[in-house]
Amino acid sequence: MDISSLSFFRSLRPDNKQFAVIGLGRFGRAVCATLDLLGHEVLAADNNEDRVSQVRAENLAAHCIQLDSTNPLALKESGILEIDTVIVAIGNFLEESIVTTLNVKEAGVKHVVAKASSEIHGTLLKKVGADLVVFPEAETGRALARSLTQGGILERFELDPDNSIVEVMVPEEFAGKTILELKLRAHYGVNVIAVSYGDKFEVNPEPHQRLVKGSAFVVIGSNKNISRLPISCELFNADGTAATNSLQRHL
Repeated sequence: MDISSLSFFRSLRPDNKQFAVIGLGRFGRAVCATLDLLGHEVLAADNNEDRVSQVRAENLAAHCIQLDSTNPLALKESGILEIDTVIVAIGNFLEESIVTTLNVKEAGVKHVVAKASSEIHGTLLKKVGADLVVFPEAETGRALARSLTQGGILERFELDPDNSIVEVMVPEEFAGKTILELKLRAHYGVNVIAVSYGDKFEVNPEPHQRLVKGSAFVVIGSNKNISRLPISCELFNADGTAATNSLQRHL
């Protein structure tokens, strides 16, 4: 996701409680489960009977149906075309993904999100009308690569290609010092926006707040400046236990 996606999210109705998810692989099931957990009504669909049965058995969606989404009549009869936001979570079957996206968009669905498995796939999805294209495998791959090469970074949220918000372990050089003493903005060009203590974050911490070894803090800045931080590759707490990803835990 980047700043170019803002117009799409601004266009969503804040009171929208209904979503349709077409394609119930790992990605589609995860979308269904999360939307359902957040209290939204989800209509889940797939042409594979086993996948539909699995979602139904795990109670991941309010409604589960089996259908061929490349058939416009089947889509109409299912009620999917009456829903404002449809997620086409078909990633590995290029033709099915593109035809489904084209069908729902041509039928007048206002918001269509489509999963792409490659840049070419994404380009084709945009050409047939997808309002937002996501690349979950690529995003996961980039995150893994950063985790392997920048061990002190627990989580990263990219604001755009040049700037990020990152959660990092407190390096040895920073432990016991206050935010004011470290002068992170002057020395590294980053701003501290949160500090973790135990299982909670303190947002907008006071300048006299001391950083504790084994905890984490969140900074915002350019990727170039973030890379200058003396980030430790040690991903363990002071007591030797594995550090947990605080941003993911609290989102």
